[in-house]
Amino acid sequence: MELGSADAFDRMGTLGVEEEFYIVDADGRPTSGIDDLVYGPEPPEPLAGRLDHELFKFTIETQTPLIEAPDEAGSAVETVREALVDHAADHGYRIAAAGLHPAAKWRELDHATKPRYQAQLDRIQYPQHRNTTAGLHVHVGVDDADKAVWVANELRWYLAPLLALSANSPFWNGFDTGLASARAKVFENLPNTGMPTAFDDFEDFQRFERRMVEYGSIDDRGELWYDVRPHTGHGTVEIRTPDAQTDPERVADFVEYVHALVLDLADRYESGESGTPVRRELLDENKWRATRYGRDTDFIAPDSEGVVSLESFVERESDRLGVDGLRSLLDAESGTAVQRRIHEESGLDALCEHLTLD
Repeated sequence: MELGSADAFDRMGTLGVEEEFYIVDADGRPTSGIDDLVYGPEPPEPLAGRLDHELFKFTIETQTPLIEAPDEAGSAVETVREALVDHAADHGYRIAAAGLHPAAKWRELDHATKPRYQAQLDRIQYPQHRNTTAGLHVHVGVDDADKAVWVANELRWYLAPLLALSANSPFWNGFDTGLASARAKVFENLPNTGMPTAFDDFEDFQRFERRMVEYGSIDDRGELWYDVRPHTGHGTVEIRTPDAQTDPERVADFVEYVHALVLDLADRYESGESGTPVRRELLDENKWRATRYGRDTDFIAPDSEGVVSLESFVERESDRLGVDGLRSLLDAESGTAVQRRIHEESGLDALCEHLTLD
C-alpha cells in the first residue's frame, strides 16, 4: 500500500512544475511515441528521471527539478521544454501543448501498456478510455501537514478563476465543444476528480486516503486526482486545475501566483485565522462557469452574497500579493479564443501547427 506521511511536509515555499504534453508527427497530429521517448535510451538532462507518460501513447509528462525560488520557475520550465522538444526531434517526433489536442480521436489512439494504466482502464472503463487530457500541475512545499490540509481547503475557491485564466481546450475528439475548457469536463468524468470536500486536519485526510486504498477504490494515493490535494509523498500542496499551456510564459505566470497565494494562506494559518466555509455546490458552480465561459464569466463570492468578476479578482489579488502574472494572463488573448480564431480563419492544420512547440 503506497501511502505518504506527515513527515514529508518539511520545507516551505519550494516549487515543482509538472506539464503534460502531446507527442505529434511532422504535421502536428497525434502519434504513439512513448516507447521511443520514455522507454528508449535514457533521455538527456534535465529529463532523466523526470519523464513519464500518461494513459495514451501520445501523451507525455515532464517534471522540473526542485525549484527553490519562484523567479527561477520560468527558466526551469523553458529548460525542460527545450530538452523535451530536442529529445522528441532526435526520434522523429514533435511536441504539442494544449488542454486537449483538437485532432485527437480517442477511439483511434493506442493506450499505454503500463500495468498501472491497464488496471485503471479495467476498473474505470469508458471515462478513462477517452481521457486524452493534458494539464498543468503546480506543487508548493509546505512545512507542516496540518497546515497543508488547511491551505488546500482554502485554495478551493480560487481554483475556478485559475481555470478560467488557463482555459485552452475548446476542441475535443475533432469538434468544438462550446466549452472554454473541455478538458475540465472530460477529466471530471473520472472518479476521485473535481472539487474535493474540506478536511478537518491531516489525520482526517490521511484516513480518507488510506480507506480509498484499503477498500479498493484506488490502487495508490496518486489516483486521488482532485483539483487540489496535499501531496503526501512530496510534502506539497498541489494545484491540478489549469489546462496545459501552449506558451511557457503563461506557465510562469501561474506559478508566480500559486506560490504567492500558498505562502499567504500559510501565514494566515500560522496567525490562527479560521477557515472559510464554502458550500461544495457553490464551488462546483463556479468551476462550471469557468469550464463553460472561461474569461467571460463571474464567480459567486465565498459567502454567496454577490458575485466577483474575473477582472476584479485579478486586480485584487495582484495588488494584495504583489504579483504581475495574473494581469499578464488576463491581458493576453485566451488560449481558447486563440484556438477558435485560428481554426476559423485557417483550419485544423494551422491550429495543429500553432500548438506545436518550436
